[in-house]
Amino acid sequence: MAIKCTISEVGRHVEQTVTIGAWVHNKRSSGKIQFLQLRDGSGYIQGVVVKSEVPEQVWDDAKSLTQESSLYVTGVIREEPRSQSGYELTVTGVEIIHLTENYPITPKEHGVDFLMDHRHLWLRAPKQRAILLIRAQIIRAVQQFFDSNGFTKVDPPILTPSSAEGTTELFHIKYFDEDAFLTQSGQLYMEAAAMALGKVYSFGPTFRAEKSKTRRHLIEFWMIEPEMAFVDLDESLRIQEQFVSYVVQSVLENCRKELETIGRDISKLENITGEFPRITYDEAIEFLQGQGFDIPWGEDFGAPHETAIAESYDKPVFITHYPASIKAFYMKPDPNRPEVVLCADMIAPEGYGEIIGGSQRIDDPALMEQRFTEHNLAKEAYQWYMDLRTYGTVPHSGFGLGLERTVAWICGLDHVRETIPFPRMLYRLYP
Repeated sequence: MAIKCTISEVGRHVEQTVTIGAWVHNKRSSGKIQFLQLRDGSGYIQGVVVKSEVPEQVWDDAKSLTQESSLYVTGVIREEPRSQSGYELTVTGVEIIHLTENYPITPKEHGVDFLMDHRHLWLRAPKQRAILLIRAQIIRAVQQFFDSNGFTKVDPPILTPSSAEGTTELFHIKYFDEDAFLTQSGQLYMEAAAMALGKVYSFGPTFRAEKSKTRRHLIEFWMIEPEMAFVDLDESLRIQEQFVSYVVQSVLENCRKELETIGRDISKLENITGEFPRITYDEAIEFLQGQGFDIPWGEDFGAPHETAIAESYDKPVFITHYPASIKAFYMKPDPNRPEVVLCADMIAPEGYGEIIGGSQRIDDPALMEQRFTEHNLAKEAYQWYMDLRTYGTVPHSGFGLGLERTVAWICGLDHVRETIPFPRMLYRLYP
């Protein structure tokens, strides 16, 4: 009797007869032998059908299989060192579930728009599958890092009555008879959670109604947002270094095969350990001006600026102490220089831009009241946030890591659209 198993489990069943539910990824024939490239989601294996060794019906059924046809295939698992998986299936039986006709995505080249229109099928391609497995490992590593370092996972709301950063790039919806917005960050709520639990993190979807059409932007994306009571900026930066290093090393340890599938230069990731370089905003401006960029002090950095800075390092680099005028209202001013704030952006190497933004938060109630006025924020909408400073305020810091930009960097992808199963972009809401 055949043992039912997945392709990832075949190593346990060498020289045994197994049945695998699979799809035909590809097929080739050399006269009296058919080679079926099979996949089942857990992996790939080659099935070999020898005409002289199977009933005529099995041969004919195998011959009728087309790309992405589904079947139950039965056979004996053999060791095969030349195979990527190390195993091969000598086919003895084929039970066709469904014969696919005219599968849209063929081995030929397709345009990006065509592939995005067929994203629901494109996910089956080896590279896309590998990216999603790496994404899943990154998510696993994120949770392992925080769960093992004294953080509690907290889920902030997706529907909010106000903005986290005082911007207008929000999706407005009607909440019965009230106005509400899709969250662009869970940070403010995570600050409240930190006052209850000490060290917390959230992991969920966020939305930005920003009409940007670049390789770094999505409308819907996932954020990891830790907040930490009694932690200053320097300590937060040390935690960020440890966090990002842990995630990268976890992917290297668990997804080596997938990194090879997508052609990633693994040597560039192996260096992501230890301390990361730090430069101030002032130093960054001086460097950029020396490189010929026409950028005055007080202006925020764009993609070309971040790329130029990152090219000087082979690790992520922190840019600290940005001008208060270009940062969010809740960031704490530097006591020695109030025109800049105690903040840092982590810029990934290889031109992937900012993957983390963070700061020490304002803990002084009077200064927070002043910021509300300066940023024209409705006090009634933020009264609960003000209460955090009124009732037991403490120094605290936090940061946010964008999952998709991090996946793009670790995978070495040209565009964030491949980092999420079904991307939502400026002109794409289908499928």
